[in-house]
Amino acid sequence: MFCAKVYARVGTKDQNCELQLRDLRAFCEARKFTVVGEYVDIGESGAKHSRPRLNDLMAEARKRRLDAVLVWRFDRFARSTKHLLIALEEFRSLGVQFISYQENIDTSTPLGQALFTIVSAVAQLERDLIRERVSAGVRNARANGKQLGRPRRIVSQDELLRLQSAGCSLREIAKQLGIGYCRLATNRMTAESLDSNQTRPARHPSMPVTNIDASQSQ
Repeated sequence: MFCAKVYARVGTKDQNCELQLRDLRAFCEARKFTVVGEYVDIGESGAKHSRPRLNDLMAEARKRRLDAVLVWRFDRFARSTKHLLIALEEFRSLGVQFISYQENIDTSTPLGQALFTIVSAVAQLERDLIRERVSAGVRNARANGKQLGRPRRIVSQDELLRLQSAGCSLREIAKQLGIGYCRLATNRMTAESLDSNQTRPARHPSMPVTNIDASQSQ
């Protein structure tokens, strides 16, 4: 019996691996492989060498409990050429085949291993070029005076005082104004403005204004 284990990965928690697993199961069925395990990492970057389910798979390979590792694409397993080559060398020493479904590459042959190395190197080059282009675009935008990131929200001090006078807590004020609680709690100017308002009614017990700065640790 030829025992195979499947590895799948997605980079964010709102994605799923069903497409990868479905194709790999069909491939194993066509090749008469027996799938003895499926290892899935959700929300794990391919740039990380250590991932929970990948570590489990490597441990099983070191115990020689499988004949082949199958992945949907090689970048599902590793984005770094160095990481990939180290893993391939370890699989080779253990007598474990490594098969990539999309690239149709099987490292059980010398040609397959050579092709796999070339393809992975090209993919890493493409990834590095994309990162470089993005960084260049950001630098150019900043040089042209463009403000990046979330636009700043201007909050009226009068509105803050009105909500404070109504007995609202910091969290309630932040929610109504559409700003972050931490930003409001750590704003010393806001705290001083609230404390200096002598005409306001008694503070809400849930909002110790004199301790606004201390609430940053909450």
